[in-house]
Formats: sequence, structure tokens, C-alpha cells
Amino acid sequence: MLYSLYEAGYYAAAPFRAAARATRQYWSSPLNPARETPLGRRLFASADLFANLTRRYGRPEWGIDSVDIGGTEVRVRRVETWSSPWVKLTHFARDPLDLRRAGRTGSAPAVLIVAPLSGHYATLLRDTVRTFLQDHEVFITEWSNARDVPVLEGRFDFHDYLDHIRTVLRRLGPRCHVVAVCQPGPAVLAAASLMAEDGEDARPASMTFMGSPLDARFSPTVTNKLAEERPFSWFKSNMISTVPLPYAGAGRRVYPGFVQLYSFMSMNMERHQDAHLQYLQDLMNGDGDSAEKHLEFYDEYLSVLDLSEEFYLQTVDIVFQQHLLPKGELVHGGRTVRPAAITDIGLLTVEGELDDISGIGQTQAAHALCSGLPEDLREDYVQPHVGHYGVFNGRRFREEIYPRVAAFIARQEARIAAPSA
Repeated sequence: MLYSLYEAGYYAAAPFRAAARATRQYWSSPLNPARETPLGRRLFASADLFANLTRRYGRPEWGIDSVDIGGTEVRVRRVETWSSPWVKLTHFARDPLDLRRAGRTGSAPAVLIVAPLSGHYATLLRDTVRTFLQDHEVFITEWSNARDVPVLEGRFDFHDYLDHIRTVLRRLGPRCHVVAVCQPGPAVLAAASLMAEDGEDARPASMTFMGSPLDARFSPTVTNKLAEERPFSWFKSNMISTVPLPYAGAGRRVYPGFVQLYSFMSMNMERHQDAHLQYLQDLMNGDGDSAEKHLEFYDEYLSVLDLSEEFYLQTVDIVFQQHLLPKGELVHGGRTVRPAAITDIGLLTVEGELDDISGIGQTQAAHALCSGLPEDLREDYVQPHVGHYGVFNGRRFREEIYPRVAAFIARQEARIAAPSA
């Protein structure tokens, strides 16, 4: 019912949206002599804001066709290296000739960025990918929108998600470096634990956790408190809906992306309202640059995907209510997951001082869990003055966090290569 009401609201607004687009086009036309008048700018700005707020936001484009490496423009192309109905493994392949012109010879460390499956597309990590491309061969998981996966493809739960991570690591071969951004942290740590215990050659050489809820009992945020205060039955009754036609996944039970978006926006509703009012003012003042930055951010932020019912509910239960992994009670495939089995995988944890989604200590908990790791294989860093998104995006990420991550990966590469040197 919830999904149907959402769709009905979208289509009911169609005539008003069409009128707003026509108004926007009329008052932005160079043939309109009144377009630069105060009234013209106000009408254009109001129509543009309404059209943008009520339109449908699809999967954003990556927009990474090249990257600057040492002053040389290196071409980049996206290559799908493996896929299932639930994920696509994408390689951002850098042009070899351009790399030689940039003075980069030899092989670069392979880095798997595990994107969050928490309501947004992997393109949310565009800045993360572009930055890592300076020094690494970058791969990323692009998770599917559950509403686009036919019911005949079956279920997809937390344990399937964990198995997908293990499969991707095996596809990449021995000792790549994995970076888990936010939500994937518990599953990535569990996958690495199982692979380490089995002595798999494909276990990662290092793992970096950035703003991840590995133990959500530390510094609980509004999100954590909501998960703890509500009974599990409440989430199942109130947060799940059925995908309607004409989507390919019609009939599938999902946690809709628009519900997650509303939850996030409600946490900072005043800030979002102020941002849109400022956008309106920028348009009326003719400040196109500021308006463009606003559009770039919200084109990404308002693009959301659905999660399968079973994955969402198990994540709430396993990670945020029962805390099974840090309590040593997570069982996968009949085996208890033991992070203490990890003895030779480098561990770096990164947190933001002002993170209001994964509080301080939730990511650092990995160090206590990985008790079998020697001290020289572990490192922790807390970035001052950044919130959740600043941990993997923005100027401080590029200038202060990434250099530490890159240096850590380089040290692990040297450690792995040392015995054979």
C-alpha cells in the first residue's frame, strides 16, 4: 500500500510538474524580453524548484572519464568484470599508455571499494573512486535496486550479501585491498574472518573500514537509538512494502528507498529546507554556479534504491539490535564468525569526529574484535571536523584522510612482497 500511495502521488503531480516545466522554459527563453526582470527570475526560480522537487531521480551517471595523475590526464573506462542479479563488479580501468606518460609503470595495488547497500547508489562514492584512482586499480560493487530484480531471482539476505563479498574477493585474486564504506563493514569483516580461518589465498591483504557500524553499541546515534527502541515487529510492519507494476520486481517485498531518504532528511530537515531556500535565492540572483552545486548534490542525494525485505530486516536485527558480530554470536553457513582468526590482514579504521550516523568507537571496535592481529598491522585515525559523508568525500577526505589510507595500503603491499624479495 505504501509504495502504491507513493506512485499515486508522483503521477497525481504530473500535470503540475508539466506546468512548472513549461513555466521554467518560458521564463528562461532568450526570446522572452522579461526574463531578466525580478518577476521573471522569481517565476523561473519557483517553477524550477517545484519541477526538481517532484521529478523522478534515476541512477546517476559516474561521470569519470579521466583522472588527473601528476598533471597528466589519464583516460578511464568502466568495465564490468562480474555480475549477479544483485550486484555488478565494476573496474575503473586506467589507460596504460596514459599511465606511462604520467610516469606510472608497473602494477598498482588492486583496491575493492565495497559500496553501501543502504538506500543510495554506488555513485555516492564518486569522489572516493576518483581519488583512489590516482594510485590504484579500483573496483567497486554496484548493488542492484531490488525493485528491478524479478521475484523469480529469489531472495537476497544478509548472508547472501556476505557471500557476494567473498565471491568478489575471489574474482579479484590473491591479496587485494578492501575498503568498506559505512554499512558493509560488518559483512566485510565477517567475510575476511571466514576467508582467513580457511587460509584462502584470496583473503584481502588489508581492510579499511570508514564510518562503519561494526559495534553499534558505542556512541549510539539517532539511527542506532531508533533501531534499539522499536521492536523488530515494528520494522516489519511499518517499513516494508510491495513493489507494484510496472517495475520488473513487481511483487517483491522491499524496504523502499524513498522511506530511507525521508528518514535521513528528517534528521536534518531544517538544513535541507535552508538549502532549497538558498537555491531559490541563488536562481533569483542569477548565481548559476551556486545553483549548479546545489543541483549536483541533490541529484545524487535524492537518487535512491530499494533494499530487499530480508536483507533490510536481517541487517536491523543482526547489526543494530542483537549486535551478533561484536558479541561473537554471528553464525554463517553453520559456522561461528571469528574475527580473532585474522592474523595477517592489515587493519585501518577511519572515523569522523562529527559523524552522526556511525558514532565514534563503532568502527574502532574492529581492533578489539581482531585480537589475533599484531600491533604493527593495525592503525586507527579519527578525522577532526568532519561528519559521516566527510569521511569518504570532500576536501578533507582528499587532502587528509586519503593520503593516510594510501600510505597504509602501500605499507601492506611492501609487507606482502617482502618475503619473496
